Amino acid sequence: MNQHSPMESVLSDSHEFFKSILDTITEHVVVINSNGDIIFANQSWINFGLNNNCLLNGSWDSINYLKVCDESVAMGDELASKAAEGIRKVINKEHAKFYLEYPCHSLHEQRWFMMWVTTFQVEKTDYYVISHQNITERKLAEEKALDSSRSDCLIGIPNRRCFNEFLSKEWKRCARLNTPITLAFIDIDHFKELNDTYGHQAGDECLQRIGRILKEYGKRPSDICARWGGEEFVLLFGNTTLDTALGIMNKFNNAIRALKIPNRNSPISPTVSVSIGVASMSPKDKPTESILIKYADNLLYIAKRNGKNQIASKTY
Repeated sequence: MNQHSPMESVLSDSHEFFKSILDTITEHVVVINSNGDIIFANQSWINFGLNNNCLLNGSWDSINYLKVCDESVAMGDELASKAAEGIRKVINKEHAKFYLEYPCHSLHEQRWFMMWVTTFQVEKTDYYVISHQNITERKLAEEKALDSSRSDCLIGIPNRRCFNEFLSKEWKRCARLNTPITLAFIDIDHFKELNDTYGHQAGDECLQRIGRILKEYGKRPSDICARWGGEEFVLLFGNTTLDTALGIMNKFNNAIRALKIPNRNSPISPTVSVSIGVASMSPKDKPTESILIKYADNLLYIAKRNGKNQIASKTY
């Protein structure tokens, strides 16, 4: 068991009035010394530990906070590594304070916390306050707003902005691993005729139905479907060859035809059809992801020029 200095004993045994105040606040607060030993934990900290199966029957006396962080780091916890590094920089006077936002999800709910580390001095001895504040409500609101800004409001799939961000990351990943990446551009044939014949509400319903089909073909972490704009969509497949992507796109094409959405004034089919351009390449040694977009768009143009209702594809 760690031996605290006389001053640390005073801090833990006196000032009941101020201790009571600290025990009433909702933030989880501990005070540590320069070795990382916890010399005070408020009631919110203790309650959180008890409710989340954290440590020693609610007693934090003699626990070394830095040791707990280091043990978590050894188990692969990157956030614990950031926390331990930040605390030590404050202790070593490299920084005046440290701040970290981190997820701490339970089995039943998503949770985020904000961690602050600050220093104070009593009789020329430094101590460090570590506080954790629940910011879940704010983070959920931020995520909802972010999702809204990256989602097409009509169809409920990612929008062009979200797609571009995803493509940039996936392009770099495939370049690093030297694996192929494949992009499909999809355009609804004679969509204007559908709108003119049945009205814009029918056009919107057509887009929504196709969007629901798209979701079934972009489920892997390395894939994404999105609305490119108007009646155009995209499907991106990370670490995927052209042959594999073509098999998927043929199934997608058949699923669209199976919807049998009427488009009686289309000159090529009485039901909705699509034209598709599929480009595949290895990003390694290629300039930027914009070249993949350019090639897929060119192939879509070829499919449309050759009569529509078909797939044009190529590996570059």
